[in-house]
Amino acid sequence: MALTVLCLGFIFFIIVGVPVAFSIGLACLLTYMVEGLPLSTAFQMMISGMNAFSFLAIPFFIFSGELMLHGGVADKIVNFARTLVGHWKGGLGMANVVACTLFGGVSGSPVADTSAMGGVMIPIMKREGYSADYAVNVTTHASLSGALMPTSHNMIIYAFAAQTAAGMIGDQVIKGVSIGDLMFAGLVPVFWIMTCCLSAAYYQAVKCGFPKRADGTSMVSVFPGWMAVTRSLVAALPGLAIIAIILVCVMEGIATATEAAAIAVTYSLFLTGVLYRTLSWQNLLKALAKAGKTTGVILLLIGVSNMLRWQMAWLEIPEAMSEALLSATHTPWLMLLYINIIQVFLGIFLDMAAHILITAPLFLPLAIQMGVGPVQFGMMLLLNCALGLVHPPVGTVQFVGCAIGEVSIGQVMKTVWPYYLAIWTAIQLVTYVPSFSTWLPTLITGHVVL
Repeated sequence: MALTVLCLGFIFFIIVGVPVAFSIGLACLLTYMVEGLPLSTAFQMMISGMNAFSFLAIPFFIFSGELMLHGGVADKIVNFARTLVGHWKGGLGMANVVACTLFGGVSGSPVADTSAMGGVMIPIMKREGYSADYAVNVTTHASLSGALMPTSHNMIIYAFAAQTAAGMIGDQVIKGVSIGDLMFAGLVPVFWIMTCCLSAAYYQAVKCGFPKRADGTSMVSVFPGWMAVTRSLVAALPGLAIIAIILVCVMEGIATATEAAAIAVTYSLFLTGVLYRTLSWQNLLKALAKAGKTTGVILLLIGVSNMLRWQMAWLEIPEAMSEALLSATHTPWLMLLYINIIQVFLGIFLDMAAHILITAPLFLPLAIQMGVGPVQFGMMLLLNCALGLVHPPVGTVQFVGCAIGEVSIGQVMKTVWPYYLAIWTAIQLVTYVPSFSTWLPTLITGHVVL
């Protein structure tokens, strides 16, 4: 009865348009009442879920990304990407992929990445002979790399969600996941995301003959020379340096991940306000307001998800989920495929933070039974959750891109398959080749990372 109330309550509130965080909270409260449990327990779980020092990294990373977004860093990154690969076939599309990947490391947010890069690149691409749906799909899918970059607050959320799954599985213990390990683990998967998106952008450009003049003939760009590439790289380096600063601080033990996030904010303020002098008071207030709003939403999700986690443990839902999947197969590669398919399906309905918080405690124990470590599973989960940002009805990133490109979501989804396939390919590489996630953190930290 309680499980029925929890599931149907959540589905009902989602269908009628209640925000995800409130849907989770209301469904949990109804379940507590049906079970006869004191409501004070629910609110204690909610408060304790949000009361963690490491969560200070979330507003810091978000604020740093917003400062970079409003501080003119995007223009310099775009210029570097254009001079480097803009002369190739479909060059602006490929430059867009490179620029989105680089700015993803600066902002740590797919939505911010799409807003910044899309605002610059999509109008330029349309003006220079690329279709609107091509420009939007290239931008939105390449922007997903921001979810795996060192500046991503989603890694902090996953580390918390993995901790809630702590417990014994046979003779193996799920331990807390190091945020530093996650930061290094994301770099190689990001490279494969970029490679797959470059392949999709090139394929689509060749197939459709992009870019095209108004008369339908193909346009040709000229390589500006390595001197121009070098100058644009030097101009973009101060913004890109934030990635190295965070990684060095964590790797050398100079600062924890939370302290490194605070250092990132300080550096972003210096870069945009003092060095570039592109950050106005108005944009500073916008960055503060957006960071505060986003942080509030995420912390509320963390609180109600902790309430849900306690309720799921009480109802033994993780065990039931494991038994159901294990009854279907005991083959590791097939089990991981099932998990990925379920994750993609859930991404249709859940925003990224809620997706991570709800599904990590469910699938991490099962993944460990299949021989997948928590760091590798974190990369799988983050990629699957990010993929949910580009298809409706949630599709936050895709909706932002369509708004910038002034094109309908239906038109964009007609030509989305090469880019969707590109991200799905990257997910499979991370799922079935563990070294893509674990090799770099193992090499840098000196201990075996799983």
